[in-house]
Amino acid sequence: MEDVVINKEAKKKNFFVLRLKRRLLSRHIYILRLGFLGLILVGLFLIYLLFKLIFSWTGVDRYVNLARVFTFTPSGAVKQIDNRTNILLLGKAGEGHIAPDLTDTMILMSVNHDQHKIILISLPRDLWISSLRTKLNSVYYYGNKKQEKGGMILAKATVEEITGVPVQYAAVIDFSGFQAFIDEMGGIEVQVERGFRDERYPIAGRENDECGGDPEYLCRYETIEFKQGITQMNGEMALKYVRSRQSKDEIEGTDFGRAARQRKVIDAVLQKVQDRKVMFSYGKLKKLYELGVKMVETDMEEDALAVLARIAYESRDNIESVAFNEELLINPTLSLKYDNLYVFVPKYEIDEVPSYNKIQEWFKEQLD
Repeated sequence: MEDVVINKEAKKKNFFVLRLKRRLLSRHIYILRLGFLGLILVGLFLIYLLFKLIFSWTGVDRYVNLARVFTFTPSGAVKQIDNRTNILLLGKAGEGHIAPDLTDTMILMSVNHDQHKIILISLPRDLWISSLRTKLNSVYYYGNKKQEKGGMILAKATVEEITGVPVQYAAVIDFSGFQAFIDEMGGIEVQVERGFRDERYPIAGRENDECGGDPEYLCRYETIEFKQGITQMNGEMALKYVRSRQSKDEIEGTDFGRAARQRKVIDAVLQKVQDRKVMFSYGKLKKLYELGVKMVETDMEEDALAVLARIAYESRDNIESVAFNEELLINPTLSLKYDNLYVFVPKYEIDEVPSYNKIQEWFKEQLD
């Protein structure tokens, strides 16, 4: 009888240990996923900076000035407070999606000029902005509705209000333009470490197709498959590789697997940019620059781009990713107060009004 009791206690203990391990693993995967997304955005942004600088040689004086700024990084060339520049990076799906201007990837990139360090802090896209009656990922969209280029202005102001951190610049990356960018380079080689099959990859433009009454709406999807090994990919294939999320594979069917694939494609693009056939082809570089301009929207001046490009290069091995502290938020039940949307609101209140104070304290701790 005593042995039975001991066994029960041991099983109970093992159950709680296993449960704790699973929770910790889930937390680590979430943080890694955010880290991957941050590196993806930074990678795309650095590609844009590279081509922006290459094609600033239209005038000798202009080129000499940018070379000087890149070399000596004068402090007056870039906006900063206490030797720190904050850039809001927004990733939008772009053309071919139901909501092309929703910025579902939002990261605050903080550049420390003295330490040559970059901190990437994720922002909760579903945070409810009561003053605008919308979620954070819709702010850029509504800003553009009010005025041209108003999206970046409103997004920066809103993030400043939430975080208490001054945001000097913004950059919006349109992932749909990435397909043409890869095709112009002649494709990329990607090491597919784990083959997988996705039988429900959405077909652009068929999101609302009734499929002749088919209850499973199969006409809205296609089947894609990737084999293990080095794979030559054009733009369309690369986008399918990074966007697939319905695989039944235990790894590739997760957000973690998807983020890892995105990082692989970015690495492949950076490698291809250094190819002699690309770097020594004026026509190809010019075309890639034009595509890059379409793919990235920013409010940075050229001198600021030169300084940040230099600092970003020197900080490439000193990049830290930080997940937003979810304990500062609560997920209220669906209600008309939040337009029946799935949202998060600040956990702490002042006089029964949600307050960003604790969130702002947390951001200050991360940056200090």
